[in-house]
Amino acid sequence: MFGKTPLAWLQLIKSKSRLAVALAGIGFADMLMFVQLGMLDALLTGATQAHQNLQADLVLTNPQFQTLFNIKSFPRERLQQTLAYDGVKSVRSLYVNLAQWRNPETRLERGILVWGIDPANSPFNFPEVNQNLDGIKLLDRALFDRASRPEYGPIPALFERQGTVEAQVNKQNIQTIGLFTLGASFGADGNIITSDSTFLKLFPDRQANQIDVGLINLKPGTDVQKIQQQLKASLPNDVKVLTPTEFAKIEIDYWQSQGVGFIFGMGVVVGFIVGTVIVYQILYTDVADHLPEYATLKAMGYTDGYLLGALMQEALILAVLGYIPGFLLSLGLYQLTYAATLLPVAMKIDRALLVMLLTIFMCGVSGAIATRKLRSADPADVF
Repeated sequence: MFGKTPLAWLQLIKSKSRLAVALAGIGFADMLMFVQLGMLDALLTGATQAHQNLQADLVLTNPQFQTLFNIKSFPRERLQQTLAYDGVKSVRSLYVNLAQWRNPETRLERGILVWGIDPANSPFNFPEVNQNLDGIKLLDRALFDRASRPEYGPIPALFERQGTVEAQVNKQNIQTIGLFTLGASFGADGNIITSDSTFLKLFPDRQANQIDVGLINLKPGTDVQKIQQQLKASLPNDVKVLTPTEFAKIEIDYWQSQGVGFIFGMGVVVGFIVGTVIVYQILYTDVADHLPEYATLKAMGYTDGYLLGALMQEALILAVLGYIPGFLLSLGLYQLTYAATLLPVAMKIDRALLVMLLTIFMCGVSGAIATRKLRSADPADVF
């Protein structure tokens, strides 16, 4: 097979302008697939970052739970009832809601996600949060997510310079006494963490006995699935008992079902189709232009298999060479996207391999279609 490579390579470089157009087209198609896959991954990663940082073996939610960004509450007593079960070690409650943050410099308001926790029993495993729990026990104190979008104001810089930052949340004065890192998402551009008391003050319509998420920690060695089944069987149907994996999956399923997830998926399909058409046109034109030469090779005794192999190698060479600029351009676009949006967009090995395989398949399909023209090469048309 590799002995035929020089023929395939010589055919490609015979017209350097055509080769450049082909590589540009494949690179563009790859870049389109990389961008769409990267944004889809950022959507799902950003939506579940908080889920991944909660300390729990089981999670209680409202049965209608779909996303943390539009969550429904349930009675706190359901969480307390789980303490009666053998194997349950401790429980934690969590309040979540969107509020309006006023930029302390521009005075413009922007939606921000507020997490209300019990400072004596934090549900998060962020070291920076746990180091500042005593500080947020005081009313009107909050921790600010340094990975929030800059539209909230230069809060991290002001905090580093001043030690505290005054701002308004839902038209109430809040003092930022610490920073942590969670990150923006498609659902919220920023986050703050407060005590449950401060949370209820920010949202006076909320009731303390109605929580949004209940976190259950089990004793070491306890069978998680067994306890989950026991809770499902005995607790009223106004709560749902989930594992952390199921909790995150519901969030992922919600965002995948939204139009934005479908659009990103369609972008990948469009990129694949564009690349396939471009490679097919290049290979078809190459075969059509060199049909007499192929017919001559047939007359010299070269088989259809040999010539088809050379054409498929052209497709493989195009796939590899076109992938390189597409990959490099995508790295730059990921950096630009992160700098502009602070969404968790980054290159991942599995995505790089997926696009590589899609590129090879794309070029292979194009080559397979173009072979129909090659089969029509007849030595009788030349001699």
